[in-house]
Amino acid sequence: MRRLAARGAAGDAGEVVAPAADGWDSAQARSPSPWRLIGLCAIWDTGVFLPSAAWNGVSSGVERRRLNEAKKVSRRMPLSPRISHPPRKQSLESSYIFYTLSQGGWEMLSSVQEIQLKRFEVTRPRGLGNKERGRVPRMARQPAPPWVHAAFLFCLLGLGGAIEIPMDLTQPPTITKQSVKDHIVDPRDNILIECEAKGNPAPSFHWTRNSRFFNIAKDPRVSMRRRSGTLVIDFRSGGRPEEYEGEYQCFARNKFGTALSNRIRLQVSKSPLWPKENLDPVVVQEGAPLTLQCNPPPGLPSPVIFWMSSSMEPIAQDKRVSQGHNGDLYFSNVMLQDMQTDYSCNARFHFTHTIQQKNPFTLKVLTNHPYNDSSLRNHPDMYSARGVAERTPSFMYPQGTASSQMVLRGMDLLLECIASGVPTPDIAWYKKGGDLPSDKAKFENFNKALRITNVSEEDSGEYFCLASNKMGSIRHTISVRVKAAPYWLDEPKNLILAPGEDGRLVCRANGNPKPTVQWMVNGEPLQSAPPNPNREVAGDTIIFRDTQISSRAVYQCNTSNEHGYLLANAFVSVLDVPPRMLSPRNQLIRVILYNRTRLDCPFFGSPIPTLRWFKNGQGSNLDGGNYHVYENGSLEIKMIRKEDQGIYTCVATNILGKAENQVRLEVKDPTRIYRMPEDQVAKRGTTVQLECRVKHDPSLKLTVSWLKDDEPLYIGNRMKREDDSLTIFGVAERDQGSYTCVASTELDQDLAKAYLTVLGRPDRPRDLELTDLAERSVRLTWIPGDDNNSPITDYVVQFEEDQFQPGVWHDHSKYPGSVNSAVLRLSPYVNYQFRVIAINEVGSSHPSLPSERYRTSGAPPESNPGDVKGEGTRKNNMEITWTPMNATSAFGPNLRYIVKWRRRETREAWNNVTVWGSRYVVGQTPVYVPYEIRVQAENDFGKGPEPESVIGYSGEDLPSAPRRFRVRQPNLETINLEWDHPEHPNGIMLGYTLKYVAFNGTKVGKQIVENFSPNQTKFTVQRTDPVSRYRFTLSARTQVGSGEAVTEESPAPPNEAYTNNQADIATQGWFIGLMCAIALLVLILLIVCFIKRSRGGKYPVREKKDVPLGPEDPKEEDGSFDYSDEDNKPLQGSQTSLDGTIKQQESDDSLVDYGEGGEGQFNEDGSFIGQYTVKKDKDETEGNESSEATSPVNAIYSLA
Repeated sequence: MRRLAARGAAGDAGEVVAPAADGWDSAQARSPSPWRLIGLCAIWDTGVFLPSAAWNGVSSGVERRRLNEAKKVSRRMPLSPRISHPPRKQSLESSYIFYTLSQGGWEMLSSVQEIQLKRFEVTRPRGLGNKERGRVPRMARQPAPPWVHAAFLFCLLGLGGAIEIPMDLTQPPTITKQSVKDHIVDPRDNILIECEAKGNPAPSFHWTRNSRFFNIAKDPRVSMRRRSGTLVIDFRSGGRPEEYEGEYQCFARNKFGTALSNRIRLQVSKSPLWPKENLDPVVVQEGAPLTLQCNPPPGLPSPVIFWMSSSMEPIAQDKRVSQGHNGDLYFSNVMLQDMQTDYSCNARFHFTHTIQQKNPFTLKVLTNHPYNDSSLRNHPDMYSARGVAERTPSFMYPQGTASSQMVLRGMDLLLECIASGVPTPDIAWYKKGGDLPSDKAKFENFNKALRITNVSEEDSGEYFCLASNKMGSIRHTISVRVKAAPYWLDEPKNLILAPGEDGRLVCRANGNPKPTVQWMVNGEPLQSAPPNPNREVAGDTIIFRDTQISSRAVYQCNTSNEHGYLLANAFVSVLDVPPRMLSPRNQLIRVILYNRTRLDCPFFGSPIPTLRWFKNGQGSNLDGGNYHVYENGSLEIKMIRKEDQGIYTCVATNILGKAENQVRLEVKDPTRIYRMPEDQVAKRGTTVQLECRVKHDPSLKLTVSWLKDDEPLYIGNRMKREDDSLTIFGVAERDQGSYTCVASTELDQDLAKAYLTVLGRPDRPRDLELTDLAERSVRLTWIPGDDNNSPITDYVVQFEEDQFQPGVWHDHSKYPGSVNSAVLRLSPYVNYQFRVIAINEVGSSHPSLPSERYRTSGAPPESNPGDVKGEGTRKNNMEITWTPMNATSAFGPNLRYIVKWRRRETREAWNNVTVWGSRYVVGQTPVYVPYEIRVQAENDFGKGPEPESVIGYSGEDLPSAPRRFRVRQPNLETINLEWDHPEHPNGIMLGYTLKYVAFNGTKVGKQIVENFSPNQTKFTVQRTDPVSRYRFTLSARTQVGSGEAVTEESPAPPNEAYTNNQADIATQGWFIGLMCAIALLVLILLIVCFIKRSRGGKYPVREKKDVPLGPEDPKEEDGSFDYSDEDNKPLQGSQTSLDGTIKQQESDDSLVDYGEGGEGQFNEDGSFIGQYTVKKDKDETEGNESSEATSPVNAIYSLA
C-alpha cells in the first residue's frame, strides 16, 4: 500500500457557496457566480496553482511577471530552486492549468491531481487586488519550504496589478481573441481570420492588409462577423485562396482608444505533386555505403517523410539502415539481402491528408558471394564470411569533421550524425566541457540523433559525435549557437488611475540580438501623436503625472529583433469611482480543519480603496497571530481551527465613500482513509478485493472513486464497486497496475494507492538467431520475453520442416528457464525452422516468431518404419501397413519402402515390392495363414538397416459350428451346457454367442442372448420355470462375423399330478401326499357303500356305529342312511402361471381325463400315479381359469 503525497483539501479557502436571497441560508443557493475573473493563485504544501492564460482578462505576461518577481525573492532565500517559466496550456474545456514548483522548475501536475481538480468550480468574482476563491487540493501534510511561501506571496501581490474594470464602466478596447501570427489555412475551406475585443462602448473594427487599409465592402467574398472583427472569406462562389495571402492586422476602436492585434501572416497550404522521373537501378558493391535521396516537393507546412516498398511494406530500419532528418535513406553498408525489396519515399501532407509516393529505387548489389544462404547470414563474422572488406567509419551526414548550427531559444535542438563503415559503426554523443542535459536530452534514430528540448542559452557550446567500430573511430564537432526571439521580462499592463494620480507603463523584453522597443498610442507611433504634457517617455517606460480624463488611450509596445517580435496593448483609464463590492453578499465558505485558507473580498474603486477585516462585528482590525492581511486585501488564516468559525466583514474605503461585505466561515472535519488498499499478487483468473474505508464529515457528501494507473477506472462487468471496496473477478493481465482510491467531498479528498501484480503467462521470446552452424547441430539463441511476474521455468524449442508436413510444428527439446541459448541436434536432409515457447507456473507463452531456415545435408536412413502389421481385409488377402517415417528420420530425398513377405515356415522365396506410401495389399492368399513380413526404408542416399521380421495373417472367414454341443438337466432348477471349439476357426476367435428361449407348447418366451470369451466352453442356465422347456442355439465368432450355429433343446420334465401350481401350501409335497391319502380312503369307503347298496340299497347303520345318531342326522324311517347324488359333486381345480408367461396346462394324469383305467398305484409318499389304457380328449385351458373335473364317485359309478 502506498499513501500518495497528494492528500489534500480542496482549496485552502475551501468551498465558496453563493448566499440565498434571504440571508445566510446556503442550502438552496450553490450555483457558481457569473462574475468574470482576473486571476487565481492558490498554494498547497507542494506547489503553486496558477490560472490558465485562457482566462478572460488575463494576459500571459501577468503570470510570467509574477513568476519573475517570485524568482527574484527566491534567489535571496537559502535552498531556493531555480524558477523557470511554466509551460503554457490552452484548453477549450477548462479554465484551469496546474503546475508544481520543484527543484527543476515548473512541472505539470500528475493526471491523478488534475483529474480531481477538473471538477472544482470557480464561484467568486474578481476585483482590484483580489483573487477568486476556488477549491484547490492540499498535496501533503509536511510544512512547505520558504520558497513556496515566497512564491505564494508574490502571486498574491502580482494580482493586485491585473486590473479588470467592471463592464458597466466606460473603458478603452481590449483584444480578447486573435489568430496566430503564422496562419496557414486549408485551400478547400473558407478562410477565417479571428479578431475579437471588448470595451465600453463596444468597439468597432477595421483591417489592414500588407500595411494598407483593407476595404471589406469592395470585395463580395469578404465579410465581417456581427459584433466581432473576425474576417470570413467565402469561396463557395469561386475564387483562388492564394489571392488573399498576405499580412493582416486588426484594429478595435472606441472613443477612448484603439487596440491592435498581432500582424497575422496568412498562407495557403500547399501539397504539390511529385515530379515524374524514371529511376535506373542503383548499382552498388556489397559493403559500400549508399544514400537514397528523397527530395520531396516543397509543401506548406513541410510534409512528413517515410520510406516503404512499392507493395506498401515499411522498410525495416536499424543502426545499419535508417532515415535521416532530411528524409534521405542511409545505408552504412549495403548487404546482399538489401536487393530483396525496392525503396520508395512517401510524403504525407497535413492539411490535405494525402500521401504522395515517389517512384521506387531498385538495388543491384555486386557481391563476391552470390548465395544469400542462412549459414552466412548468421555467421559470427558475417562480413568476412561474405568476402566484404572491413573499413573504418566515415561520416555520410554531416560531412567533414566540423559544422555549426543555430537554434532559437525555446525550440528543440536536433543534432544528427550518420556514419558508414564495416562493421556498422556505433554512435556516441558528448558535450565539450560539460555533460549533456539529462533532463531534456534524448537519443533518437538508433543513437544517430540527439534532441535537446526547450533550448536555453545554457545549451550553447560544442557537441561532438563519435562513430566507432573495431577498425577505428572518427568524430565530428558541431558548434551550437542559441539565439532568441524577443521574450517578455515585464509586459505592460492596464493602468487605472484616478484624476490627479501618477502611474507608469513598463515594456521590458530580452532576446538575442537585443530587441528594440517602439511605443505607439492608439495604433500610431508615439512621435506622431499629439503632445501630452502629463506623459514622459523614458526608453522602455512611459511615466504619467497628474493624469486627467483626457489622458485615456490605448498604448502599444512593439519589441522586435531579426528573429521575431512581440506586440502588447495596455490602456490608461482615468476613473473617479467610489468603492463597490464585486462579489455576492453574505457568502458561505466551508473549509477543512487545520488547513490554511484565505478570504477574499473582491472590490473595485478609483482611487484604489483600502480594505479592512473584522470578525463577528468586533471593532478591532484582524491582522497578526493566526491572521495575515495582504496588501491586496485578502485575509489569510494560517491554520483553521474550530473557533475560527464565524462571520467576517470586509470594508473597502476611498475618498469617495466605502462599501462592505460579509463572509460566513464554517469549519469541517477532514476526509481520511483509515483502511487503505494493500499491494496484492494474484494469479490470472482469481478474484481480488481492494479495501478503502473512509471517515469524513457527516455534513458533507462523500464520493469514493477509483483510478487505475492514474486514469479513471472503467467499471466493467468483471468489477464490482462498493462503498468500502473494489472487487475484481477473473483477474487478467490487463488488470495489473496501480489502483488509487479517491475519497472526496465537496471540500477535500484523500488518496490511497495499492499495486496489483498479476501473475500471467510469459511474453513470447524474440530475436531468434542461429549460430555455430554444423552438419548435425546448430546453436539457437533467443531473448526472453517478460515473465509477467512469474519466473520462467522452461523453454520448449519447436521445429517445422517444409517437405513432409509444412506448417506443422513439432517439439524438439526442452530447456530450463535460466538459459537462452542451446545447441540443437539435427537430422540429415531437413530444412529446419525453429521457434521457442516460454513456460511459467501460469501457462505457456505465445510462440516466438520463427527463425531463419537451415537445411542439413542428406544420408541413408538409420532406421526403418515402425508398427509394421499384416492383417487381412478380405478372406483372400493380407494388407501390410506401417507408420511412415517423419522428416527427421527420412535423411534424404525420395523416401520409399521395400516391402517383403512369405508364408511362415515354408522357407519359400521372399516376395518384394517398393512402395512410396504406407500400405500394400497382398492378394490371392489362403484363409488365415501366417506370413513373415519385412519393411525397409530407402532414399536416394541408400537403404536403411536390415529390418526384423514381423508375423502377419491373411484374411479371416466365418468359423465352423462348435463341436459336441451338449445340454444336461441335473435338476428342475438348472440346465448345464457344454461344447467344444470349432474344427475350423478360420481366424482369430473372438468368442461365442448363445441364444436361448423358453417354450411350453405353443407359448414362447423372450429370447436371451449371451456372449462368451473364446476360451469359455461351459455355461449354466438357471431355470425360472420348472415346467417349460428351453431351445439353445450356439455359434462361434471371428472379426468377419458369426459362423454356423448348432441348436439343441432341453429334455422334457417328468409327469406329475399338480392340482395347484400356486406358490402356496397347495404346492408343497407333504400336503399333496396327505390329500391323496384322504382321497384314497374316501374312495374305498364309497366302494364299500356302493357294493352294499347294489346288494340291498339300504342297511342299518346304527348297528355299525359306536355312538347313537343325533336327531339332525339324515336317515330313513327305518334308521338307515340314504346316499343321494349330492355325494357325486365334481372336484374343482385351477391353473397357475409358472413364470408369468407360460400357463400350466391341465394335468395329463388327472382321473377326470380317463373313462376306464387299469390298475392304480401309490408312491411311497402317498401320491397317486395312474396308468390308464384309455385317455379322454380334453380342451386346453388358458391362464388361471378353473376347469370342472369328474369326481372319483362318478368314476366308480362308471366302473360299476
